[in-house]
Amino acid sequence: VQLVESGGGVVQTGGSLRISCAASGFSLDNYAIGWFRQAPGNEREPISCISGDRTTYYTDSVKGRFTISVDRAKNTVYLEMNNLTPQDTALYLCAADSYGLCSGYDYWGQGTQVTVSS
Repeated sequence: VQLVESGGGVVQTGGSLRISCAASGFSLDNYAIGWFRQAPGNEREPISCISGDRTTYYTDSVKGRFTISVDRAKNTVYLEMNNLTPQDTALYLCAADSYGLCSGYDYWGQGTQVTVSS
């Protein structure tokens, strides 16, 4: 069972990135998948989640800029991030919740670094 994030990188302010969370060893069907981020010196922050019934949630700071989606065929969850600012710089991690509720996450990935330059 594994979650692997990818797609991070360095982007200028106002730019876009799409990061991925690929699952292996289990199907994402009915799982909730959450995206979190952690900047140096800060606590891990939940930023988005797609529940088992595919309802989407966003924290206020990313609402309208980030979009979470699932590709069932690829068993992968994406986070499309637009209009990025330096405040979005962080390690981005995904996690899977087998109850589909966007809480009590069972599996975590290692993260992908996103750096937004000013």
